Amino acid sequence: MEKIPPSSETMQQLRQPSKWLRILYMVLFAIAYGIAEIILTIIIVVQVVLNLLTGTINERLRQFSSDLSLYVYDTLRFLTYNTEDKPFPLSDWKKVEKTDS
Repeated sequence: MEKIPPSSETMQQLRQPSKWLRILYMVLFAIAYGIAEIILTIIIVVQVVLNLLTGTINERLRQFSSDLSLYVYDTLRFLTYNTEDKPFPLSDWKKVEKTDS
């Protein structure tokens, strides 16, 4: 089978440091996403147990999980090339406005 050499345009793309830096950020934010997913799962379990035992939920955990969900959303948008804006800690931590529900 004959090897096809990469085009000069492809080689030019591969030599761009910005491409490699974004990939590095993507790896780091993919790890952060995995950690956030674990934390959210723990919060879900705690909230379910609290609700079963006391009939209430922990308001601080509810607010934190809401903020963390927004972080996960921002991280996924960055990882899927829907934005070039990097999530926290390379930008501000976004908070969801407190709701009554």
